Amino acid sequence: YIKRSIDLVVTTIGLICISPIFLIVCVLVRIKLGSPIFFKQKRTGKDEKTFEMIKFRTMTDARDENGQLLPDTERFTKFGNFLRNSSLDELPELLNVIKGDMSLIGPRPIVDGEIEKYGTNKDKFLSVKPGLTGYWAANGRNNITYSERIKMELYYVDNMSFGLDLKIFFKTIVSVIKKEGAN
Repeated sequence: YIKRSIDLVVTTIGLICISPIFLIVCVLVRIKLGSPIFFKQKRTGKDEKTFEMIKFRTMTDARDENGQLLPDTERFTKFGNFLRNSSLDELPELLNVIKGDMSLIGPRPIVDGEIEKYGTNKDKFLSVKPGLTGYWAANGRNNITYSERIKMELYYVDNMSFGLDLKIFFKTIVSVIKKEGAN
């Protein structure tokens, strides 16, 4: 209950503080990438509950002459790259925190179909709410292998504490500012 209360207070204050940035990004996404502004993707969370994680879209809906979406590499833009590298594409996940699907700190939610990579540790991983950021995200993100990610996420589950959450929170801020591990 304490973690959820902290999530709600910090997220609400955070959304109020960043609302101008949030609105500017909304407008720019609409102008540069089109509609819808948000990209929703099914993710697996606590107790194997599936939810839609919300992000800013980073690709266009460009299609070929048959109406099929072009490959991701052709739909990805410089602006989309900027959103990802700056982690601004993740700001809408604060709405997932308010809804209760996610926590501020926890293992990152995984795409449906990847849960089996956690093997016998699957239930342990799914015993906590996924986070906007987590041990893996603060310690290398996309610069490490998936098996290393799993180890880091399970380390967090085994060692969860208010102190570890604070360390992850501040290390994430530094990582975002330095653009470490984003791609």
